[in-house]
Amino acid sequence: MLVNPDKNPTPETPSQEDGTAHLFSALGKQIKALREHRGMKQVELATAVCFGPDLVSAIERGARTPQPDFLRAADPVLGAHGALIAVIPDVEEALKRSRTRHPDWYRDYAKLETQALEIFHYGNQVVHGLLQTEAYARAIFTRRRPLYSEDVVETRVADRLSRQVVLEKWPPTQFGFVFEEAALRRPVGGREVHHAQLRRLLMLGGQRNITIQVMETACEEHPNMDGAFNLLTAKNEQRVGYTEVQGYPRLIVDPAEVRAIQERYGIMQTLALRPDASMAMIERILGDR
Repeated sequence: MLVNPDKNPTPETPSQEDGTAHLFSALGKQIKALREHRGMKQVELATAVCFGPDLVSAIERGARTPQPDFLRAADPVLGAHGALIAVIPDVEEALKRSRTRHPDWYRDYAKLETQALEIFHYGNQVVHGLLQTEAYARAIFTRRRPLYSEDVVETRVADRLSRQVVLEKWPPTQFGFVFEEAALRRPVGGREVHHAQLRRLLMLGGQRNITIQVMETACEEHPNMDGAFNLLTAKNEQRVGYTEVQGYPRLIVDPAEVRAIQERYGIMQTLALRPDASMAMIERILGDR
């Protein structure tokens, strides 16, 4: 059973404690320095190593983990003469530690998330963390009350973005997201941040393993007024639920409770706009002034 986070104040940011965040930040700065020394732009490096330019940018900022495959590909391109390859054992060890760098109360769920066969989510307030842009995530943590320090904000943002590697694994996890229309219309972080987040949803919604649907505010029927939840199918094919309300998380494993959540989600999928109509609505929201 998960623990009340209020009773576990330390370590609040485990990645700071074990040095993982500092390692990735330093490595990102080295990669940036090597790239600039070669006179390359981020998009040129991304093309040369067959990774996306957004990933290169995030790695250089220390917001994303430089995976071993990236380091192996980048080493000769950047003329690092084996320096990037030499740190791979340290990176792999740091990745092992990062699996437990979330607060104690979150670790059970975080482990399931990395190994899940399926992840389904219903959101009524904000975009799910796995889909958030860096700026959107930072806006959420910056405006949280009680206030976080700047260091904690940056670490929480980095930890949240690091979870998004689950979107890139193969074979892919199957994702389904149902968002309330109001959650997508809320301009978290301001107009530019909000629009960048919507554009990211349009991009991700085009991937074969990700389905995004919008529950219109005008919909008169609704089977779930109890708040957001996640529904996961673990690697052993056991389905579990997860909720988090006002800092009180709960991992739900009771079969009857999980079936109830699954039924609600199935009904919401039926009531929500189809994926193509949902993408069209997001485009309309983008066009609103």
